[in-house]
Amino acid sequence: MAELICRALRDGALDGEHAPALTIKDSIDSPFGPHVFNHVLAQLSANILSAKSQSQGLVLVASTRSPSFYFDLLKGRGTDVASFPKWLRVLDCYTDPLGWKVRLMECGSISNRLPEASNTVRLCNDVRDLDKLSLSVIELGRELVGQGKGRFSVAIDSATEMLRHASISSLAALLSNLRSHDQVSCAFWLLHSDLHEVRVTAALEYMSSMLANIEPMARPTNVQRCNSDNLSLLEQNSNKGKFHARLKRRNGRVRLMSEEFCIEPSGIKFTAVSSDDGMITQSLVPKVQFNLQLSEEERIERAKVVLPFEHQGTGKPIEIYDGRQSFDQINMESSSGSAEKLQTNQDPGKGEIIYFRDSDDEMPDSDEDPDDDLDI
Repeated sequence: MAELICRALRDGALDGEHAPALTIKDSIDSPFGPHVFNHVLAQLSANILSAKSQSQGLVLVASTRSPSFYFDLLKGRGTDVASFPKWLRVLDCYTDPLGWKVRLMECGSISNRLPEASNTVRLCNDVRDLDKLSLSVIELGRELVGQGKGRFSVAIDSATEMLRHASISSLAALLSNLRSHDQVSCAFWLLHSDLHEVRVTAALEYMSSMLANIEPMARPTNVQRCNSDNLSLLEQNSNKGKFHARLKRRNGRVRLMSEEFCIEPSGIKFTAVSSDDGMITQSLVPKVQFNLQLSEEERIERAKVVLPFEHQGTGKPIEIYDGRQSFDQINMESSSGSAEKLQTNQDPGKGEIIYFRDSDDEMPDSDEDPDDDLDI
């Protein structure tokens, strides 16, 4: 299922459509959103390098990790460091997000401790101005693919960090501009859902074509939360969890899927949900008040029922009346009618019914119901 999400990001957007967008949600109960984000980032980077993706480059907005962290991450996944300037740009919102270090350097309070500018990294000194940040993302993308028909992907490692300094309306405008840009192939971001109001989370989910929700293997109850001796539950959720995904297809249908994951030293590993849980089947079957399945006994009884149009086994040819008479039937009826008339003429005492009313008060036959006045 995680691979299906990565494939959707790889395929990108069609002409005239918004770019596909993925929201990765986690919480304090299962704080493994960065691991999922790194997995999606590495998969998309590998597809770009192998020319299997629609996008030809990647712009990474780094807010919670330094650019060197992501360089080491991609290097550990087998990516050549020398190829970074060709397809990767990092907007550094981590080193000096509010421009404090720049001001202290100008006043002479600190020495030059900012990283030197490079072809891959651009420093952002004001994360509060999302309009300027959006322009920086577009400019970095165009450095990779030019201003023609080439496309690039956008990755934001923390939408939560952006919401610390900007409003939800500003962030929504930023994401909407990126998705509607004709050179953006796809976009994805990470959100810590338990740090925001419900309306904020709902707004970002509404703007996404895909949603990945990370949950713990077993949710602790209020008693378990207060019980410090309950180490088994903490151990179970320490490196494992459930991965629920929702995908909106182009035809308007929504697909729901679930997987389990385990955090290993080499990265995150996804596995299918065990059949014992039956979580996927039960969650996707609609809840109705009647049984949609037949038992084996009901199937046998249904097979024994002989339908009206089936051959009854008498050996006679099957004739289906379609409401029309053939000429042979008309001739046979006319000949039989003539014979009956001839027989009637020969024996006038047969074939005639004469009815006499009992009295003149008896009403003649009509279409009215004679018992309609009865109160039954």
